[in-house]
Amino acid sequence: MGNRGNGPLNGTLYVASLVAEADIIKAFKGMVSDFAKVYGITNHFTGVMCNCASSTCLPNIPENSVDYIFTDPPFGANLNYSELSFIWEAWLKVKTDNSQEAIINTVQKKGLAEYQQLMTDCFFEFYRILKPNRWMTVEFHNSKNTVWNSIQEGLQRAGFIIADVRTLDKKQGSFKQVTTSSAVKQDLVISCYKPKVSFQRQFIEQAGSEETAWAFVRQHLENIPVVVVKNGRIELIDERQAYLLFDRMVAYHIMHGLPVPLDATDFYRGLDERFLKRDNMYFLSEQVNEYDTARIKTDIEPIQFELFVTNEKSAISWLYQQLSEDFGGPKTYAELQPMFMQEVKSVDRYEDMPELAVLLEENFIQDEKGRWYIPDITKEGDVAKLREKSLWKEFEGYLNSKGKLKLFRSEAIRVGFSRLWKDKNYQAIVDIAERLPEQTIQEDANLLMYYDISLSRV
Repeated sequence: MGNRGNGPLNGTLYVASLVAEADIIKAFKGMVSDFAKVYGITNHFTGVMCNCASSTCLPNIPENSVDYIFTDPPFGANLNYSELSFIWEAWLKVKTDNSQEAIINTVQKKGLAEYQQLMTDCFFEFYRILKPNRWMTVEFHNSKNTVWNSIQEGLQRAGFIIADVRTLDKKQGSFKQVTTSSAVKQDLVISCYKPKVSFQRQFIEQAGSEETAWAFVRQHLENIPVVVVKNGRIELIDERQAYLLFDRMVAYHIMHGLPVPLDATDFYRGLDERFLKRDNMYFLSEQVNEYDTARIKTDIEPIQFELFVTNEKSAISWLYQQLSEDFGGPKTYAELQPMFMQEVKSVDRYEDMPELAVLLEENFIQDEKGRWYIPDITKEGDVAKLREKSLWKEFEGYLNSKGKLKLFRSEAIRVGFSRLWKDKNYQAIVDIAERLPEQTIQEDANLLMYYDISLSRV
């Protein structure tokens, strides 16, 4: 066939419908060229170890000995890796032991729970061998929220703190990505780190006090990028925003079996008192000059990411965005209603989405001209407490009812789980969770975290 594209098809791990023999000499030369490039930029290779074993157990690698980990784990049910080796195994007369293979596979009798546990076991080993205050990168590729949430929870249960999630466009798609319209076109790159020893010691010594929350925030802000510029524009760093800082702080406490020392109201107020704020992001005092300098140099407003409304929480975030100064400031109900109706088309079918008027009444303040605006910090605490009180009443109704919950407010479930956790009522969390649709728990990282930890305690 000459030079008509004869050769292996990149990204194809199965026997394709069209098969052509590859030129082994050409393939060998290509590999030699690749290795030569690596050796050309690296002066020495020392301490190299090749280990063919399960990552759930790495006894040959001592604790706190690895500087950096890059892992590209199996992506749930995307590919049946061990089965794809069947032809080579038959040829070589060997058989893969897939008992520890982290995969969702009905033949192996492994579902989401088994996959999550095996991945968590791997992450525990990675946490053990990684040096404190060092990083791990996880490349991940899956279109299902349930699988993505199981990876996130596994990382957090192992002790890692997620610092950044980005998309990786590899430019050249795999066979499935090119031929299947439903395939995810880009991978996710998750950056996480193992906390400092001093922070872990402080966290244990001061457990139960508010200082653990602020110690967590200080360490987290220290590890997150200060400025990210893309195409000449400053990107908003989600991890520096209040809602994600709160989520990460809560998750870290719960994963360590400790009560959360601050509610959202006190946490948000404390952020403003203790840290410097720029463009709705928080910085340490020694970081803010770097960000301000970058703003002066680019002289461009940060990118505003589009928000997708899928539940009550994202609807409130969308309203905060629409009422911010970047989007024209305060607006009337009449101005918001048409846009809101357009946004709520993607709401989860189990979500009892409140009317726009209720969301505005519970979360925002109306001026004398009938325009709704974002409450300032002096009033925000009272608004948040009133809202939480209202949501708790809603949740109490769920507690007193029977049978499967077919329609509910997910924000009420979050408030309820948070209060039940504070009261150490783990059984009630499990009982309510098992009355909810499975996808509601699996697709919400916070609810899944409360449920899994409570289930283990019950």
